[in-house]
Amino acid sequence: MQLLPGSARIPMVSLSALLLLLCCATEAHNITSILAKNPEFSTFNHYLTVTHLANEINLRETITVCAVDNPGMSDLLAKGLSVYAIKNVLSLHILLDYFGAKKLHQITNGTALAATMYQATGSAPGASGFVNITDLKGGKVGFGAGGNDGELTATFVKSVEEIPYNISVIQISKILPSEEAEAPTPGPSEQNLTALMSAHGCKVFADTLVASDAQKTYEDNLEGGLTVFCPMDDAFKSFLPKYKNLTADGKLSLLLYHGIPVYQSLPLLKSSNGVMNTLATDGAKKYDFTVQNDGEVVTLKTKIVTARITGTLLDEQPLGIFTIDKVLLPKELFKAEAPAPAPAPAPEADAPTTKKSSPPAPVSPAEAPSEDPADQKADDNGSVRYNGGRFVALLLSSSLVLLVL
Repeated sequence: MQLLPGSARIPMVSLSALLLLLCCATEAHNITSILAKNPEFSTFNHYLTVTHLANEINLRETITVCAVDNPGMSDLLAKGLSVYAIKNVLSLHILLDYFGAKKLHQITNGTALAATMYQATGSAPGASGFVNITDLKGGKVGFGAGGNDGELTATFVKSVEEIPYNISVIQISKILPSEEAEAPTPGPSEQNLTALMSAHGCKVFADTLVASDAQKTYEDNLEGGLTVFCPMDDAFKSFLPKYKNLTADGKLSLLLYHGIPVYQSLPLLKSSNGVMNTLATDGAKKYDFTVQNDGEVVTLKTKIVTARITGTLLDEQPLGIFTIDKVLLPKELFKAEAPAPAPAPAPEADAPTTKKSSPPAPVSPAEAPSEDPADQKADDNGSVRYNGGRFVALLLSSSLVLLVL
C-alpha cells in the first residue's frame, strides 16, 4: 500500500477533525435574540429578562416557550402583580419538553400534561405547575393551567421558531390564568435567610450565623445585593472544633467570609472568574478568594482550601444562596499545612554472602558413572547429590591401576 507523504496527510487529518467537530457541535439557543426578531413579543421578552427566566431558558437543552403578544401581556400587567408573582406566571408558560407545531397536532391520545418551570421551583401546589395540552377539532390546540378543572383558556396561534428537539417558541392566544401562580410571593429580601438555609442542609452554618453578629451584616446587605456560600452540615460540623478555637473577631470574620456584597447568579459566577472580595474584606485584610469554573463546575479557591458549589437554594435578584462542600478557610486566619516530609530511605542491609563450592573435576567418558540421571537426587537446596560410595570405589580402582603400571 502506498503511503501519502506527510504534507499531503496533514490537510486530510485537519479536514477530518473539522468534520468531527461540526458533527458533534450542538446548536445553542438564546431566547432573547429569538424574540427580538418579533416586535409583537417585546413586552414578554422584556419580562423574561427582568425575572431572570431568560437565563434559565438558555441553560435548558429541551424546552418550549409559550409566548404571548403585547396586548396579552397588558392584561397580565393590569393585575398589578409583583415582579415575583409575574415570574411565577411566566414560568407556567415555559414547558420542560419539546412541542413543535407538528407534535402539537400529533399528541398521543389527543392530550398531554406538560411539566413547567413553575413546577420545577417546588412552590407550585398540587397540579398547578402543569399545563394541559389538548388537540381539538378543526385543527386547534388548546392550553390550560393544571388544577383549573380542565378548562382550556388559550389556543395555539403559530410557531415562532423551532430548533428541533432543542427549543420551540410558539405563540398562544392569551396568558394562562392561575390563582396559585398569581398569589402574592415574598421577594428574596423579605425571606428569612437563615430559615431558608436551615431547611436545605445548612442548619449548622445557619445556627452559627444566628448566634453571632454576622447575621445583621448579612441582613443589611440584602437590599443592595448579596451572595451567600453556605457549607453543608457535614462539612461545617466537622469544622466546629477549629471554629471554637478562633478568637471572637476571627469567628466573625470567618462567617462574613462566606458572603459577598453583590448579587451573583450562577451563570455570572461561571462567566466572571477571578478574585472576589467578601463581607470580611477590610482594607489591608483582603479576605478574598478566587472563583473558577471547569464547564458546569464552579469552585471557590482560597490559599488553604478549594470548595465546590454543589447546589442552588435561591438565585433571584438581589439574593443568591449556594451550597458548598467545604468550609472556606481564609489565609488571614489559617496557615497552609506543609506537605508531610518524605520518609527517610531505609538503610541498605548487607548483602548475604554465600560460600561457593568448587565445581567437581570433569570426568572422562570412560570414568563417567553409568547411572541414569534419574538416579541423581536433589538435596534441599536444589543441588545435585552424588552417590558417594560408588564415587570413592571408582577412585580407588583408578589408583590401583596406576600402581600396577
